[in-house]
Amino acid sequence: MPSIIKIDPKELRFEFSRSGGPGGQNVNKVETSVQLIFDIAGSTSLPGPVRQRLIRISGRRINKDGCLIISSQRYRSQLKNKQDAIDKLKALIARASEPPKPRKKTTHTKASREKRLAEKKLMAVKKKLRGRVIDSD
Repeated sequence: MPSIIKIDPKELRFEFSRSGGPGGQNVNKVETSVQLIFDIAGSTSLPGPVRQRLIRISGRRINKDGCLIISSQRYRSQLKNKQDAIDKLKALIARASEPPKPRKKTTHTKASREKRLAEKKLMAVKKKLRGRVIDSD
């Protein structure tokens, strides 16, 4: 069971902008869209292995400065969008805190090896038959 990771609220930065979508006149005057910016590299709250996995699973959400950017504009309320962005960050960190399952080495079964070799022999015969045609005239 992974230990509980607490992120210092000072490590989170929020930027707000006008959101698209439904909302009538509210859309034109209230900044409801939220961008949560979390500096993964500069975070003291994350253990090393969790930090590395978080960088790997975040993909395109990380900018060139190493900051994770999570956007939310699902709701018409800035407060709800802010909470939604925080929930998305929590879900990502929870996924990164689970260590990957170790890979078990497996071997091919004897039947599968024999089947592959039989198919190779059939292919070799087929290609052999594609040889030059000798004219009997």
